[in-house]
Amino acid sequence: MVLTSLDVTSPAWAPFALFQVDIWSMVERTPLPGMVVLGLLVIASIASWMIIFSKWSTFGKARNADTRFLRAFRKASGLESVMVASEQFRPSPLVSVFDFGYEEVARQVKAKGGITNRVSIERTLQLGASEALAKLERNMNWLATAASVSPFVGLLGTVIGIIRAFEGLGAAGSTSLRAVAPGIADSLIATAAGLFAAIPAAIFYNYFGSIVRETGTRMDDFSLEFMNMAERSFGE
Repeated sequence: MVLTSLDVTSPAWAPFALFQVDIWSMVERTPLPGMVVLGLLVIASIASWMIIFSKWSTFGKARNADTRFLRAFRKASGLESVMVASEQFRPSPLVSVFDFGYEEVARQVKAKGGITNRVSIERTLQLGASEALAKLERNMNWLATAASVSPFVGLLGTVIGIIRAFEGLGAAGSTSLRAVAPGIADSLIATAAGLFAAIPAAIFYNYFGSIVRETGTRMDDFSLEFMNMAERSFGE
């Protein structure tokens, strides 16, 4: 069988032409304003990925700790035994809710000998849930900012590059598209960099947001379980 050489310039190979683009040489030809824009986008992308990996680890540990804490909570005979065992489940957001609720129950029991103000305990549980959710949401606003702003920063770099390309075209006195096409192509790399920074930030912001909402629902359900156990343990 005779093997023939492949003609990569044929129209059939057009979709693969993108992979032949020398990105680094395009970056080297980028003027100073464009380099500043690219630098900002690189910083935004690195910061976003650092937050993504950090949150991924935090949410994973929190979910596992929640599962183990709930299992121990439902097997416990009372709030005192849960309080003793809760130290080993500290990554769990539910432990924070439990601590708030237990402190309020302990105050009422110490003062009155039992639970006398159910509404106060419910409010305290809500405060604990709000604090735990605030910790989970920390730095997520950066992902939202990167997702919404990065494309516009990239577009700014592209516009600056195109303006400089046409200024060069006017100075050269040429009307050929071939003379201005390289400058336009180089400037478009800023738009690509903006999308590269924005897309992962948007995806993981929405994904982590769904986890936070799910955790909030789990806290609401746990608050009901806490109230049931508190009334069994100290109710009058």
